[in-house]
Amino acid sequence: MGRVTERRKVIRVRDGVVSGRPDTLVAEEPLEIRLNGRPLAVTMRTPGDDFALAAGFLVSEGVLAEASELRNIVYCAGATADGTNTYNVVDVQTAPGVAIPDLTLERNVYTTSSCGLCGKASLDAVRTTARWPIADTPPLRLTPELLSGLPDRLRASQRVFDRTGGLHAAALFAEDGELLDVREDVGRHNAVDKLIGRALQSGGLPLSRTVLMVSGRASFELAQKAVMAGIPVLAAVSAPSSLAVDLAAETGLTLVGFLRGTSMNIYAGEHRVALHPTAAAQG
Repeated sequence: MGRVTERRKVIRVRDGVVSGRPDTLVAEEPLEIRLNGRPLAVTMRTPGDDFALAAGFLVSEGVLAEASELRNIVYCAGATADGTNTYNVVDVQTAPGVAIPDLTLERNVYTTSSCGLCGKASLDAVRTTARWPIADTPPLRLTPELLSGLPDRLRASQRVFDRTGGLHAAALFAEDGELLDVREDVGRHNAVDKLIGRALQSGGLPLSRTVLMVSGRASFELAQKAVMAGIPVLAAVSAPSSLAVDLAAETGLTLVGFLRGTSMNIYAGEHRVALHPTAAAQG
C-alpha cells in the first residue's frame, strides 16, 4: 500500500548557502472508486483511509447513509500489465436492495485534489437528496470563543503537515469543542470524505451535533458534503465561494469563513452562533 510521505532530494538555498539534502514530501496517488464493480470516479489523494474516503464520497453522492447499506469495500487489481495490486483501486459493494441513483456511471468522473466534484454541483439536487435536512434539526448554540479556538486545535493535530507542509486537514468537533476526529490529505474534499466515511462505517451518521472545520477555503463541494452528512456547521480559515454561501442559505447550514483568531465572518446560519448583543446589533 502507498505511503503517506516520500523522500526526494532537494537543493536547498539559505542565505546564499547551497546544499543538497533529502526532503519529506506528501505522497499523491490516484484512487479509482468503483461501485458494485463499475468505474465511478478517480481522485488524486494521499494514500491511507482509502475505504473511508470511498464511503464518504458515496455519502456525498447520496448513495449511502447508513452502515447497513454498505456490504463491503475491497482493493482490487490495479492497472499494471501483470495485474499486480497497486492498492489504488477500490470497489464498494452495496447491500442488497440499496437503490443506486443515476450517477451516470459511464462518465468515469475525474476529480482533482483541489476541485472536488467539479461541474456536478446543483443546489436543487443537494436539497432534494439530503437525507437529514439540517434546517429540521435542533440548533446548536456555539459561542464565538469556542469557534475561535478551532483553527489552532486543527493545526496542532496535523501530524503529517508538520513533516511535509503540504497537506490540507479537516476535523470534526463536538458542540462542546471536543475533537472527535481529524484527517489529512492533499485535497480538502478527500479529508472531509475520510471523516464522513469513518462516521458511516461506525454508524455515526447523521453528524447532527458536530462542527466541521477545514483548512483553506470553503468551496461548494465541502458545503455539499457537510449537508449530505447532516453536519450543521462548516467553518473554514479562508473564504467561501459564492455557491457555497448560496447552498448554506438554502439548506440551513451555518457557514463561517475567515476564522482567524477572534475574527470571523458568518455567511449563513447565524442563529447557531451565540453572538453578543452588541455584535449582533452592529451586523
